[in-house]
Amino acid sequence: MKTKSDDLCRAAMKQLYLMSCLVAAILAMTTITGCNYTRKVQDSEYDYGSQQANDPKMLGDRMYGPVGNQPDRHQNSHVEYSYALSRKLSKTQGVAAAVVMLTDKNAYVGLVLDWTAVGTKNKGGRQAQEQNNTGSGKGVYNIENGSPFWDNRDLVTPFNSYLSVSDHERISAELKQTIAVKLRQLSPYVQEVHISANRHFVNELVDYARETWMGRPLQPYLTEFNKLAEYEFADSGKPPMRLRQLKANAAAQR
Repeated sequence: MKTKSDDLCRAAMKQLYLMSCLVAAILAMTTITGCNYTRKVQDSEYDYGSQQANDPKMLGDRMYGPVGNQPDRHQNSHVEYSYALSRKLSKTQGVAAAVVMLTDKNAYVGLVLDWTAVGTKNKGGRQAQEQNNTGSGKGVYNIENGSPFWDNRDLVTPFNSYLSVSDHERISAELKQTIAVKLRQLSPYVQEVHISANRHFVNELVDYARETWMGRPLQPYLTEFNKLAEYEFADSGKPPMRLRQLKANAAAQR
């Protein structure tokens, strides 16, 4: 015979069961939402290091680096600075600035990295950071000797600077693919896209860009530019002379 106490007990058990189901559902939704959020971040330009399957940044063919076996790939016959591409690529997460040079065959991209994305390097992390920025908190440029002076002609420096990566092979493949895809959207006929964040390479591209800003042609320096490309991307032995040194030598001979 059922009693009022039994009914109350069953009602309480039912309510407890419903509450348990509700809590489980909320936890499941929270987990799913959290997973979806994590996946969205990993798929975005804020994360170049997760390397999860089906990342949209890596779908399709590789769009950067050498194509085929072309020993003369860096023997360009024309070079120019691209303001439009430099501006577009500079808006990429993880990139503080980009300098883009176009030739009759290729695109050469100099990247300056920042802290707006993770995984921009495929190994090393903060331990391999090439810049020492501790002087910025002590009112000096060079923390090693206490000097407040620097060569402001260079975009990237060893101290108090955005980030460089000496070996272009250490740049994340996801970042390079992202850069190359964006570049090819505006320049679909480029044969190869070569990308580096080496500070010497970037600073040299800035000097070439500066010539364009001053309304001066780059063709007189084409041979040295090709040497620069060979040195950076084909491991040719001798580093090319800096553009500013070439100009100084030419001025001294007048």
